[in-house]
Amino acid sequence: MGDIPRRTLRSGELPAGLSRALEGDLVTALGRGEIEVLFQPQFSCADGRMVGAEALARWQHPTLGEIGARDLFHIAEKAHLVAPLSRQVVAQAMQQASQWPEHLGLALNITPEELAERSFAQDFASGIGRSNIAPSRLTLEITEDVLLRDLDLAAEALAALRHIGLRVALDDFGAGFCNFRYLKELPLDAIKLDRSMVVGICRDERDLAVLRAIVGLAHAMGLEVVAEGIETEAQRDAVIAEGCSYWQGFLRAAPMRNDDMLRMARG
Repeated sequence: MGDIPRRTLRSGELPAGLSRALEGDLVTALGRGEIEVLFQPQFSCADGRMVGAEALARWQHPTLGEIGARDLFHIAEKAHLVAPLSRQVVAQAMQQASQWPEHLGLALNITPEELAERSFAQDFASGIGRSNIAPSRLTLEITEDVLLRDLDLAAEALAALRHIGLRVALDDFGAGFCNFRYLKELPLDAIKLDRSMVVGICRDERDLAVLRAIVGLAHAMGLEVVAEGIETEAQRDAVIAEGCSYWQGFLRAAPMRNDDMLRMARG
């Protein structure tokens, strides 16, 4: 690894030949607590105020530079370390978010491995207690591939956590296969639109029509809609006009460290 040039990897471009070597590096990084958590702020469509942030994992590899969440969890999957990695990220994120002003929420991504564990809800509730963050400030973001494994078990675990005050959002909605059964059977509070659902809404009437239909369906079911990947003012204005509740994206804030998050929240 010593003669590999240092560079920052873009998500999804991890060279296949590096995967096995990086698995061992990840074991060391987890043991040393070297996985970093960044936060991407989320904003209200109603008044523009910051309402919270999504926690995102990053690994500052000593040789390769920054490795994003997608590649990081791909490496962890190969090394059978997804659950330990996710637990470390979630614990770190909750501990840091407990320093934020109390009106700010925290969105956490949950992995298939965690949700498949029967003790997940109890273990997660215990982690909340250790972090001293109010459950009402937390949103669990889950993707459809997480739920396909055992929908009943997922619904049971999510209902238990929702009972103590957590919110639940269906993440990456529209990115791939959409099973509307999930909207009916899971205890959801919101759906989160994938970036692919908003990237073309200002230039393609069909894209805008799809967005409008999804927002209408969500509202009919009493669900809020979060739009991610907002990069232009026109996109932001469009999702606001169509009735989305919140948005996030590089237009206003890239993922940032906790100190920067605190400064932004207080400024």
